[in-house]
Amino acid sequence: MSVLARRQAVAVFLAFAFAYFFAAVLRAITATLSPALTQEFHLNARELGLLAGGYFLGFALIQLPLGTWLDRHGPRKVILGFVAFAVLGCVAFALAQNFYALLASRVLCGIGVSSCLMAPLTGFRRWFTPAVQLRTNSWMLMTGSMGMVASTLPVQWMLPLVGWRPLFWVLAVLMALAMFVIAWRVPDWSKDDSTGGPRGSYAEVWRHPYFRQMTPIGIFSYGGMIAIQALWAGPWLSRVAGYTPLQAAGGLFTINCCMLVSFWTWGWANPWLQRNGYRTDRLIAWGMPLVLLVLAAIVVLGPLAGAWALALFCVASTCLSLAQPAVGMVFPASLAGRALSAYNLVIFLGTFAVQWGIGVAVDAFQALGWDEVSSFRAAFAAYLATSVLSYGWFLWARSHNRTKAP
Repeated sequence: MSVLARRQAVAVFLAFAFAYFFAAVLRAITATLSPALTQEFHLNARELGLLAGGYFLGFALIQLPLGTWLDRHGPRKVILGFVAFAVLGCVAFALAQNFYALLASRVLCGIGVSSCLMAPLTGFRRWFTPAVQLRTNSWMLMTGSMGMVASTLPVQWMLPLVGWRPLFWVLAVLMALAMFVIAWRVPDWSKDDSTGGPRGSYAEVWRHPYFRQMTPIGIFSYGGMIAIQALWAGPWLSRVAGYTPLQAAGGLFTINCCMLVSFWTWGWANPWLQRNGYRTDRLIAWGMPLVLLVLAAIVVLGPLAGAWALALFCVASTCLSLAQPAVGMVFPASLAGRALSAYNLVIFLGTFAVQWGIGVAVDAFQALGWDEVSSFRAAFAAYLATSVLSYGWFLWARSHNRTKAP
């Protein structure tokens, strides 16, 4: 395997980032559209959570075969095949006439963009040096934050002008354009890259002590942060903090801008941190108490916890993004696709569970006679409890694990 020349590496990164930008728009757009969709389709909190989580369900369903295909066929072929489903999902969402059609379209979109992060990370594992991998991983996530920024105020401004359906027609065209860019700039898997075909199995990944150490925080803490960022931040701002739809979109814009800057900073800092012995486990162990403290403050403050409080929670949680490339680098290159996809499955199963679970909890507490604000606070408190338990597992497993993180 040969490391790509700098100019080609930049072109490959930008081609993948172009597709991931629009994948992130698709992921987060339901938070901005939630008032419009709730009104048009008469959705309750459970249905809204399921609708947003449908994207992550589709994402999760395909992760295991995706990892094997990435190791066998390489990022270029796999991502081109999958993004075609995202194009179809966007078209189907634009044409949907009821909740179930919306849900099926979201699942199809999730399947379609499921390779938009795993394909580049698999390629980076073989084409880039370890320090560059940590940097490009953070900058891919920064690109995702840019997509989430685009899904907030820009989408809110366009809604009165064109409506939400034409937005999905535009997304379908842009995802098709991303396919062209990838086909043009990303190289095929070479014989050297394939290392003679895939070796090992998912059993090696599941059994690995480092993978098990990182699983609970991937499910509850990292997956839950994505669930809040991609959906529940919007309803919290509008239903708990009392924001108007435009103010809520502005709040989401603020949150995602803060995330963008945070991932950009991690990208610059990671090579220095690695050289100076600040490994992933240490950074997560230091960062998680702040995450839990901010989340607890949000629950206590309730209506007083606005966009900046949620932004602080999401920014503090970005330390958890270091877990994914660390998991990938613990395994040999021939298992990189499966290791990364398996951990992605963990994260997005958690995202789906937390997204839907918060909606179920809100409806359940309201059925008990609680008001809407109290129901949201109780649901977020339940999520906080799962994060505390996952952090406890991380600390215990870390103390018994001899595998050192990158």
